[in-house]
Amino acid sequence: MRVITGELATATLKQLEDTLPWYGEMPPGRRSAVGLVAQAGITSFISWFEDPTTTPWIAADVFGAAPRELLRSVSLQQTLQLIRITVEVVEARVKADDDVLREAILLYSREIAFASADVYARAAEARGLWDARLEALVVDSILSGEYDNELPSRIAALGWNGHGEVCVLVGTAPRQLDVDQLRRTARHLDADVLIGVQGSRLVLVIGRAAPRSEKAEGSEPLPFITIAEQLEPGFGSGHLVLGPEVPSLVDASKSAKAALAGFAVARSWRNAPRPTMANDLLPERAFAGDPLARSTLINKIYKPLQAHSTDLLTTLWCYLDNGRSLEATARELFVHPNTVRYRLKRVSEVIGWDATGAREALILQAALIVGSIADPESGRSA
Repeated sequence: MRVITGELATATLKQLEDTLPWYGEMPPGRRSAVGLVAQAGITSFISWFEDPTTTPWIAADVFGAAPRELLRSVSLQQTLQLIRITVEVVEARVKADDDVLREAILLYSREIAFASADVYARAAEARGLWDARLEALVVDSILSGEYDNELPSRIAALGWNGHGEVCVLVGTAPRQLDVDQLRRTARHLDADVLIGVQGSRLVLVIGRAAPRSEKAEGSEPLPFITIAEQLEPGFGSGHLVLGPEVPSLVDASKSAKAALAGFAVARSWRNAPRPTMANDLLPERAFAGDPLARSTLINKIYKPLQAHSTDLLTTLWCYLDNGRSLEATARELFVHPNTVRYRLKRVSEVIGWDATGAREALILQAALIVGSIADPESGRSA
């Protein structure tokens, strides 16, 4: 049979060109590599048929001739198509009454198919382990805020599909982490996730599949808090904190720092929802010494009110100091209660927090305290 090895290889390549469209669309170099694999398979079969006791490791014989990049460019399905056509060509040259040779071809083709599956399975496993390590490295970089020039290429290598706004979600890792389920849930919500486990913490970097600006008119993207609620079952018991939305993955460390700081103090809010927004934990974070929380309270609450109107700032101080009583506040300021109501409504419009709610009143009072400490010359009557 060795005398027809070249003829079988040539016939196989012709059959590939006539039968498989993907083979004809390949660059010449890859077609040549596929041809080498086919020829190696035929040669290996002949050697095995002549001396079955040698039992060579078929995968090494056949796939050892292929360059490493061929494994990435040819799928397992395409490889099985290649095997099937090669077997058909060889069988066509076998005499109908040669049952021994026919049985040997069937046995060898079965072994080749299993060997192919084993090669691709090992490659997928190695790729999965590499991706997991790379993903952990990227998440660690985001949490620490220590970026380098290689971070974008690492993110691209992971197949990150998020191109819009980003939030970081921090919670407790479950006993059995189902990474695939988290990714499937994110895809259904038009989002992508990077997943990292740090000790008992599970960290998700959530990105929109497209920037808000690219959404079709009238198609409002899901709020991140809604996405977090859908991902919540993938976490273990305990608190779950969502950092603030940032424009892109480059800014994700800001969201991560807020989420981590919120997760550290979430137990101090007795009825904290799950998930909780990190900015709803600003008082607790500020009391724990989080500089980001202090600056957020000052820059998003105290300074905007101070710049907008001294009346609003003074009214808010009095309202909170008087136990959120409209009448007591009106008496202290010598105004009508309706005037207090109007000013509190303006406070809500300016900063987005409503002083009449118990939880938001705590946030606003913390902002006034932190702001007055940072700006002592303003005084409480400023």
